[in-house]
Amino acid sequence: MVKSELVQIIARHNPHLFQRDVENIVNAIFEEISTALANGDRVELRGFGAFSVKSRSARNGRNPRTGEAVAVDEKWIPFFKTGKDLRDRLNQ
Repeated sequence: MVKSELVQIIARHNPHLFQRDVENIVNAIFEEISTALANGDRVELRGFGAFSVKSRSARNGRNPRTGEAVAVDEKWIPFFKTGKDLRDRLNQ
């Protein structure tokens, strides 16, 4: 599923809302989650899961094409941990 499909499904379930309003709501939710993660905050959606950021330390990597050693800087990556309800639903 892509974002446009999500917007269409939500709009179908909520006929009192215009599709452009649903799209604005979905964009606002994603923007708030992104902003919180960029600030280093954790975003928890009960029953669904939690978004957080984790640090990957600097390391030496290899260029796959040439085999040359390359220094890879420390970076922050997004991390998602599923909630119990979602995990249970997936494993029924």
